[in-house]
Amino acid sequence: MPSHNTMNTVDAADQSVPPIDSPLEIAVRSLRSPTGRGRHENQDNYLVVDGQGQAVFLWGEQETRRHLIDWPAGRQRIAVLDGMGGHSHGREAAEKTVEGLLDLPAAPDLDELSSHLNALHQRLYREFHDRGLESGCTLILLEIPCAGPALLFHVGDSRAYAIDAHQAQCLTVDHVPATHLAMIGLLDGAQWVQQVHVQTNSQISQAFILGSTLGAPGRYAEAIEADLYELHDGNLPLFLQGLSDRRPLPLEPGWIYLLASDGLWHLVNPQAFIQRWPALLAQPERSLEELLDVLFAELAETILQQHSQPDDNCTVILARRRVPADSPSSSPSGE
Repeated sequence: MPSHNTMNTVDAADQSVPPIDSPLEIAVRSLRSPTGRGRHENQDNYLVVDGQGQAVFLWGEQETRRHLIDWPAGRQRIAVLDGMGGHSHGREAAEKTVEGLLDLPAAPDLDELSSHLNALHQRLYREFHDRGLESGCTLILLEIPCAGPALLFHVGDSRAYAIDAHQAQCLTVDHVPATHLAMIGLLDGAQWVQQVHVQTNSQISQAFILGSTLGAPGRYAEAIEADLYELHDGNLPLFLQGLSDRRPLPLEPGWIYLLASDGLWHLVNPQAFIQRWPALLAQPERSLEELLDVLFAELAETILQQHSQPDDNCTVILARRRVPADSPSSSPSGE
């Protein structure tokens, strides 16, 4: 594992590789403050690995590049991470996780991906625990093969959405106290939606590196467990069935897939903004970089209009699979 200094020196070097034509377009952006008036440190991070093994991520809050040796041609990996600002060393937790992801081999299936990521979590948990640090980060990752569905792995309250001209559909379940209460039967579907998708809340019940309180049998957890707690159809309430943390996720041609930290919806009325995403993003004639310009401009304007709280770090990855000729549009599956 390279040291911090080696990462900056080696990975930022220009290592150009002839491009591979990929059917999946990807764009990423991470802002310390969408309005320029918010936080003074960006504790978010991201990882994008393209089809020729060129990786881009943040190191010391600066975009950094690295070529991954022996990366399978055409395989892609994208991830968003949000360092926990309420604990010490949130940015370090996100960076150390990205460092581990760079060393993670391409996984052929969901079991192997989960095994590698569980092992990385445990290693970093011990490292941070031995240093006396209570720190962690969210992690939402898609491992994208040349053919077949992507592999989803999710921890925390960063989210994935599927967006077309008519809807913005959330594909993940936030690891927050309201989800724990729903799992033990203390919240119904309407109450859960109100607390998770309508109200603004910064509490979290599980984080990569830090551990989990999601599996506690009662209302209150006695301690943070070291192991990650996977949400799946066996422990989720009926109204959240199909939204397992770790599952195959088909990427439908023409749809926009959005991975983001909670700075994108940490608003007084988040649903009013989210409901505008189909009009903002379902524009197949525009590049994803242009769509990111539009999305962040709208976000900044929304934050300035609400006059109530400073803006948070915000990281967004957009992915879009090309529509084959004469292919009808379909809806996202695997939820």
